[in-house]
Amino acid sequence: MLDPSSSEEESEELVEEESGKEPLAPAAARLSPSRPGEGPGGGGGGVAGGGGSAGGLQPGGRGSSAARPASPSPSVASEKEKDELERLQREEEERKKKLQLYVFVMRCIAYPFNAKQPTDMARRQQKISKQQLQTIKDRFQAFLNGETQIVADEAFINAVQSYYEVFLKSDRVARMVQSGGCSANDSREVFKKHIEKRVRSLPEIDGLSKETVLSSWMAKFDAIYRGEEDPRKQQARMTASAASELILSKEQLYEMFQNILGIKKFEHQLLYNACQLDNPDEQAAQIRRELDGRLQMAEQIAKERKFPKFVSKEMENMYIEELKSSVNLLMANLESMPVSKGGSEFKLQKLKRSHNTSIIDMGEENENQLSKSDVVLSFSLEVVIMEVQGLKSLAPNRIVYCTMEVEGGEKLQTDQAEASKPTWGTQGDFTTTHALPAVKVKLFTESTGVLALEDKELGRVVLHPTPNSPKQSEWHKMTVSKNCPDQDLKIKLAVRMDKPQNMKHSGYLWAIGKNVWKRWKKRFFVLVQVSQYTFAMCSYREKKAEPQELLQLDGYTVDYTDPQPGLDGGRTFFNAVKEGDTVIFASDDEQDRILWVQAMYRATGQSHKPVPPTQVQKLNAKGGNVPQIDAPISQFYADRAQKHGMDEFISSNPCNFDHASLFEMVQRLTLDHRLNDSYSCLGWFSPGQVFVLDEYCARNGVRGCHRHLCYLRDLLERAENGAMIDPTLLHYSFAFCASHVHGNSQLMAELLGGSQPSADGEGGKASAAETETKKDSKKESKKKKEPKTQPNPEPKRPDGIGTVTVDEKERFEEIKERLRVLLENQITHFRYCFPFGRPEGALKATLSLLERVLMKDIVTPVPQEEVKTVIRKCLEQAALVNYTRLSEYAKIEENQKDAARPPKPKPPAGPPSSPQTQTNMIDHMLKGMAKQPPKNVGRLVTPAKKLEDTIRLAELVIEVLQQNEEHHAEVSSAFAWWSDLMVEHAETFLSLFAVDMDAALEVQPPDTWDSFPLFQLINDSLRSDYNLCNGKFHKHLQDLFAPLVVRYVDLMESSIAQSIHRGFERESWEPVKSLTSNLPNVNLPNVNLPKVPNLPVNIPLGIPQMPSFSAPSWMAAIYDSDNGSGTSEDMFWKLDALQTFIRDLHWPEEEFGKHLEQRLKLMASDMIESCVKRTRIAFEVKLQKTSRSTDFRVPQSICTMFNVMVDAKAQSTKLCSMEMGQEFAKEWHQYHSKIDELIEETVKEMITLLVAKFVTILEGVLAKLSRYDEGTLFSSFLSFTVKAASKYVDVPKPGMDVADAYVTFVRHSQDVLRDKVNEEMYIERLFDQWYTSSMSVVCTWLTDRMDLQLHIYQLKTLIRIVKKTYRDFRLQGVLDSTLNSKTYETIRNRLTVEEATASVSEGGGLQGITMKDSDEEDEEDD
Repeated sequence: MLDPSSSEEESEELVEEESGKEPLAPAAARLSPSRPGEGPGGGGGGVAGGGGSAGGLQPGGRGSSAARPASPSPSVASEKEKDELERLQREEEERKKKLQLYVFVMRCIAYPFNAKQPTDMARRQQKISKQQLQTIKDRFQAFLNGETQIVADEAFINAVQSYYEVFLKSDRVARMVQSGGCSANDSREVFKKHIEKRVRSLPEIDGLSKETVLSSWMAKFDAIYRGEEDPRKQQARMTASAASELILSKEQLYEMFQNILGIKKFEHQLLYNACQLDNPDEQAAQIRRELDGRLQMAEQIAKERKFPKFVSKEMENMYIEELKSSVNLLMANLESMPVSKGGSEFKLQKLKRSHNTSIIDMGEENENQLSKSDVVLSFSLEVVIMEVQGLKSLAPNRIVYCTMEVEGGEKLQTDQAEASKPTWGTQGDFTTTHALPAVKVKLFTESTGVLALEDKELGRVVLHPTPNSPKQSEWHKMTVSKNCPDQDLKIKLAVRMDKPQNMKHSGYLWAIGKNVWKRWKKRFFVLVQVSQYTFAMCSYREKKAEPQELLQLDGYTVDYTDPQPGLDGGRTFFNAVKEGDTVIFASDDEQDRILWVQAMYRATGQSHKPVPPTQVQKLNAKGGNVPQIDAPISQFYADRAQKHGMDEFISSNPCNFDHASLFEMVQRLTLDHRLNDSYSCLGWFSPGQVFVLDEYCARNGVRGCHRHLCYLRDLLERAENGAMIDPTLLHYSFAFCASHVHGNSQLMAELLGGSQPSADGEGGKASAAETETKKDSKKESKKKKEPKTQPNPEPKRPDGIGTVTVDEKERFEEIKERLRVLLENQITHFRYCFPFGRPEGALKATLSLLERVLMKDIVTPVPQEEVKTVIRKCLEQAALVNYTRLSEYAKIEENQKDAARPPKPKPPAGPPSSPQTQTNMIDHMLKGMAKQPPKNVGRLVTPAKKLEDTIRLAELVIEVLQQNEEHHAEVSSAFAWWSDLMVEHAETFLSLFAVDMDAALEVQPPDTWDSFPLFQLINDSLRSDYNLCNGKFHKHLQDLFAPLVVRYVDLMESSIAQSIHRGFERESWEPVKSLTSNLPNVNLPNVNLPKVPNLPVNIPLGIPQMPSFSAPSWMAAIYDSDNGSGTSEDMFWKLDALQTFIRDLHWPEEEFGKHLEQRLKLMASDMIESCVKRTRIAFEVKLQKTSRSTDFRVPQSICTMFNVMVDAKAQSTKLCSMEMGQEFAKEWHQYHSKIDELIEETVKEMITLLVAKFVTILEGVLAKLSRYDEGTLFSSFLSFTVKAASKYVDVPKPGMDVADAYVTFVRHSQDVLRDKVNEEMYIERLFDQWYTSSMSVVCTWLTDRMDLQLHIYQLKTLIRIVKKTYRDFRLQGVLDSTLNSKTYETIRNRLTVEEATASVSEGGGLQGITMKDSDEEDEEDD
């Protein structure tokens, strides 16, 4: 396949080659006129370039189409066949164009002398494909399902869940992956930013910093992201890919551009070998020929006045100077290339040429001539002595050795060996400056004589090696002395002489010339390269460092020639010709001549390519495949390339091509290749691609503005088609073109008109513009605020080109407009073009670029208001776009929930392909929304459903606003006005939502409170935003819900008042479970507790009926203490729930919020006051209905009423207190004090009433004892009866039943009150007052009987009652000061005296009841 030998294949390829020549020729003729003095083959490669038709083909170039079988008639040929034929022809032309382009690219790669692969470019990350995104989703889903071994806490799982739902499942991420702009680093950075706020909000843990938590979470994220893949393999792969991204070898660059241009491997091999890309001398010579051709083309353009159309006529002369200057710069670059690459100690002199010197002037007499010392060479020799044969006269054990030396250098010696085995293999290394050195090798044997001073020399050999000498070891006959017995000595040795880098060829030639080598003689010649443009033909003698004679080849032309008559010696001839001089050379064989001519052809830099006679004969012979035995390998490759149709691409003259269009093609194809590789490049070329493109532009004279204009156009096409392009890259190219077009145009106007600003100021600003093209666009706005002026007489240009063509200016204006439209479209769709703030800093760079695009020139900065106006309009449209897509997404989400088997619809993807179409659509939608009334939401959609959808939409709206703040707020660091515009954007976005929100609220039934969660959701989000709090939408929201809140409070007030009235009328005063005691201090569980307390049923006065409140089941489980009544607890719960609800609204307007709070506090005060008064009345009524005997038991209702007072006091502190200003606080404190005083006074009254009840019972007991008073009839009768009966039976102790009944009553009442009443202070006050009142009653009763002696039964009963009362109240915690009051002491003393009297008179009739030791009696009784 690489070397087809079929004659039919060869003829077909020649036909194809000829048919493809025509399309390239017109462009060459149009841009590069033929050079004077050249024939048809001139500049294009001589015979090979112009002899494409030598094989019998007609020069028409369409022979391939004529050779096809003709159709029967023109009418029969179908249009399809014609189209197919045209398509094939176009493809063939495109293929040949790419082959020709590949030749130019190969030469740039093979021998670069202008550009290097940059090492400071940002490293690009591996992009994520669709398949990889799905794999990542599956890995995170597996983690969330618990299918991995990664241990994580709940906080991390929640963070991953949020990241999975918000980021990985987002349609914007899918679009970013599709656009090729999503990398693994992007997803990692988004997660890192996502968890930073979460981790910062976590509580502090001793010994565990939040940075440690972040690091741990990121490590777990990496483990989930990586899955089961071995991290070592991934790291190795990343390292290898990063290395290939940074720098490429030549072989890798060849392979890359083969893929870019669609070149086959065998075509590359043919072109590579035929172009001799591995020969740097050939490549340097090719460059010199190209530069020579460009200089001649510039002169011809100046001569024929065939200039491109410039914006100013005066630029034509400048254009010629620029062409020559660019060529001279390339010449200087080539001249600076090192000739020797081995670090030789001999430095070659470089020609000193003025800036305007050209190759054509190199042969003039005034140019510096070379001296013999300039061409001194350095050679390295290796001499290896192997063995010696022919030693027969020496004894086998005699020692022999060899010495070696290069004449003029040091002498080396081999090891010693026995004569029976004279082998060594010793190598000696030498360095010499002789082109024909003499290498001497001598054989010695050790002298055995005692008086011998030196060893005996057996033989020697002298060699004169050259770089062309054989490298392998050979046998050489040694020269021996006459008296040596061994005359047939041979030595085997190898001499290798390396060729220095600056020696291009060497060998023996016959030569004769006019000024040098004036005798026809065979000499040793060396072609020496002194610098990139200076070569010398030098002849050397043996053992001489400097050349005997030299010929500087500047200006000579070498070519083959026929044998010259009269010159004997040499078989094949060639000559070097120059004006006034001809040097004839001859070699002994054809191959040597071809090598010499090729080497001298590269050295002279001539445009004419010599063609050996053997190739001409082959081209003209019919049997042209006869092998040429003496042809070199390069000629073989050239013949092979010609056979496959490649010769026209190799031998074509680069100056005859339109390199602007060729570069446009290769740059476009390279960009396509780059965007389709595995890196998220965002339009940036790889270092290797940048290197090749830079080298191509410099070598072939592609204008920088044209390059960047084409680049911008290609990038814009990709960006408009959905690819993600880095705006910083667009900014760089645009700034370059703007500086070129505007800067140079203004410079010409200034130089010509004189009315423009001075050169000083203009130059300083142009320099600043150039600086902007090299720096990051983040600092763009800062640079434009204060234009600097510098004392610079000549403005700097971005590429040193001062001419501006009309085509460049028109294309720049067109691209500028396209770029403006694209940027405005991207800002309009910033959520979709830069999802989640990725790529990092892209939005900021886009704004900076838009600011630059809006500039009229490079000097005058655009007013900030103008920029803000443009961006404001974009953000207004962005609000509509975002809300429209959000609404569609919400509908899709709802349809997925409602449908039984819903299809998986795709949420709206990215922005439309045409920005103008999208702009028109937005304008149309804005007009449509302005004209349309609110949508009919009653279309089989209940108000509750509509409200639910609106709440879900509000959640999405809040999420969008939060994402905008989180991912797109960093732009404010560069543009201070961005935050203001984003606030306006948010208000516009919310105003669109307000339309749907208002429509949903309008259809809600009156006096329903289901819409309050919507207010809470939105208000909680807006009040935390400094910019949106109390903004336009926020105030609209307040205006919408303020009447609803007032109405709700009114209804709740009426409801609570009605419940108090009706509740207390039907109140049973049974204790209920408390709902309010500790409610504010308990974290409520996540239950479906209504946020808004509803109103009870059966409310009069036209208030709508609503479901009554019932305590949830979980409340009873938490609170199990008995407290107040059902009415009071219901009232307290409603008041607390109402205040909590209003407080949770977090009303943003301070004045209205205070008004609501004040009203609720006043309401609570009034309600509590009413509750207290009604409880007081009920308490008194309840006591009046109870028994007055010792059978009385304190009912539960009495305790409940006390507890109502307790709750009222506790709740008044919480429900009636306010934090106000000093003036209002003083007034409110007075009002609140009245409530406290009312509660306190009521409690006192209730205690007094209860104590009075207890005293009444005690008085009843004492009344029974009064019947035993001394002197009464009943007393005498009872005493006689008891005495008479006691003689016969045991009579119970009189009065003990009364005493025991009373004591039991007291103890039971104390226990009930202590157990049921929740306020200890009230109990203590009650017991103190009860004890004091009881003692006072007893004391009064005894005082009334001061003159009477107590009956024995009276004494016993009182002693028991007093002692038990004292003891019980002491156990209940009554203070000793109260217990041991004067009243008690009076009672004690009286009873003690009565006890003593009774003991004397009765004689032990008290039966152990005494006032002294009560403990024993207590034990006995108990």
